[in-house]
Amino acid sequence: MRVLAAMSGGVDSAVAAARAVAAGHDVTGVHLALARNPQTYRTGARGCCTLEDSRDARRAADVIGIPFYVWDMAEQFHEDVVDDFVAEYAAGRTPNPCLRCNEKIKFAAVLDRAVALGFDAVVTGHHARLGSDGLLRRSVDLAKDQSYVLAVLTRAQLDRAMFPLGDSTKAQVRAEAAERGLAVADKPDSHDICFIADGDTKRFLAERLGSAPGDIVDATTGAVIGQHEGAYAYTVGQRRGLDLRVSAPDRQPRYVLSITPVTNTVTVGPASSLDVTGVVGERPVWTVPTEGAVACEVQMRAHGETLPATVRLEDGRLVAALGRAARGIATGQAIVCYEPSPDGDIVLGSATISQTS
Repeated sequence: MRVLAAMSGGVDSAVAAARAVAAGHDVTGVHLALARNPQTYRTGARGCCTLEDSRDARRAADVIGIPFYVWDMAEQFHEDVVDDFVAEYAAGRTPNPCLRCNEKIKFAAVLDRAVALGFDAVVTGHHARLGSDGLLRRSVDLAKDQSYVLAVLTRAQLDRAMFPLGDSTKAQVRAEAAERGLAVADKPDSHDICFIADGDTKRFLAERLGSAPGDIVDATTGAVIGQHEGAYAYTVGQRRGLDLRVSAPDRQPRYVLSITPVTNTVTVGPASSLDVTGVVGERPVWTVPTEGAVACEVQMRAHGETLPATVRLEDGRLVAALGRAARGIATGQAIVCYEPSPDGDIVLGSATISQTS
């Protein structure tokens, strides 16, 4: 097959491309230039959008012996990922930009262009598995599993995707990179959000949304007990960074329970008020045929625990009844449904959380 290998400049994508070549595919490497100004994005181990990363990807392609190109997708990335990130926070939600990047850039824009150019599939270095049945499964390395951020992919997109690393641990990937002579073998993993140069999300949002002072309100009494400079700087479950000027009667810590952009208020309360047993998700993507209510496990954070649940599709939404309470679930995050399997948990589908109860 003719395969386009998305090469970020890291060790995972380099080894994925090399494995695709070893499997007999006709592979071309491509690096996605996502930054309008690469100097403003993270550097070194702190991102995946730098000039350094582009050079690392090119060197890896040279060692592997494949053609290499750079595609400028900065404007689309800014519109579909960065602007969406800011808009979601402004609306009181907590988005996952990596999930949105996979959905809108790597497996929409890139895949569409690849198919138009005559490629059969796109290969990436994600730690996840596609079985012979075409179903998306968790990686064997659960600590590095990325099936959560891939669960937004449709059946058609999965049919043209390749994830060669899903059967390997990260240690095995690094060892293979060293054996292949890839200079990125010991390159640190990227962390956090690539387009926030210093990792200060609050500052990043403030520069784009401006100062917007408002009240912090006690959920029990309705009293104003503090002030904030912008409700967008908070997320459900947050405890630190609250400017509370009145102590709780029981002296127990208080947490963010909700953000209300219309009134520009942040509501806080005890930890017990963070418990939810019901979740509703918008824009569901369901890749495994099912009917009626489905007993499964759900994950609601990128590295969160899984919980038993019963889910169903209802009026274009995913409705989940949790088997036990989950704490501090924020709207804007994804709920991903898994079916336990001896061959690795199977991704059934996902949705963006819009309500909790």
